[in-house]
Amino acid sequence: MAETMSRPTLTRDELGQDPIVAFETWLKLARETELNDPTAMSLATVDSNGFPDIRVVLMKGFDERGFVFYTNFESAKGRELLENPVAALCFHWKSQRRQVRVRGTVEVVSDAEADEYYATRPRASRIGAWASDQSQPLADRAVFEQRISEYEQQFGTGDIPRPPRWSGFRIVPVEIEFWQDCSFRLHDRFRFTRDAAGNWQAQRLYP
Repeated sequence: MAETMSRPTLTRDELGQDPIVAFETWLKLARETELNDPTAMSLATVDSNGFPDIRVVLMKGFDERGFVFYTNFESAKGRELLENPVAALCFHWKSQRRQVRVRGTVEVVSDAEADEYYATRPRASRIGAWASDQSQPLADRAVFEQRISEYEQQFGTGDIPRPPRWSGFRIVPVEIEFWQDCSFRLHDRFRFTRDAAGNWQAQRLYP
């Protein structure tokens, strides 16, 4: 019996005119079905030698301006983004058989935004932001735990301010691609590209 050819599972009309609105719709569905954190995203950066680097981080906000996450500016990704303020993201929602890919420029969020998010973090996470020299060599776990203890004593039960070296980055998208799995690898793909006037243009891509 001949195999049945795959039919489109995603149409241009379903995505609408605004890829941020389309992303919000897809994320809402992923929140309902994804076993692990639906805000997890692969973040790709480039170091000073032009070598790519990638890791998984958690998106902590998005709007028409872009996609936000937080980190230590002295971490590997922090240094790379400050030196080369461009990045790529990829969300993979296996439960939905979908991916969203983003490419764009990078900007630092405002102090007010960083302070507001930092205040929502668990107290232990705020202590950790002070105690961790992120991405730097660590001789022994006990050294880290000792630093945690020292900062716990320093701050006691009082307020824990945001460390100056800790803030957020916003990836300002210039391209957003929506990928929907189809059988026989005949996937549906639509790429939105932002023009100089800030308007989005969409185009279907071969799988």
